[in-house]
Amino acid sequence: MNQHLFHDEITLAEQAEELAKKAIKLGLIPSFVVRHFPDSWEFYIPNEKESAALSPEEAYLQLKKLTGTFSK
Repeated sequence: MNQHLFHDEITLAEQAEELAKKAIKLGLIPSFVVRHFPDSWEFYIPNEKESAALSPEEAYLQLKKLTGTFSK
């Protein structure tokens, strides 16, 4: 049975933040920034070329791919 770790935008953003912390511990990214707004969160994951704002969904998917934690 598939268990979901999130069920709304806030819990999705929290999971993305946890993945970012994991990526830092693994040395995959040097840092990240999360800007909290009343109605949304913006993630910034720097790389060598750019650092654009990501939605929680974009950050979650990018970090899942980066950390290799996609379920098969």
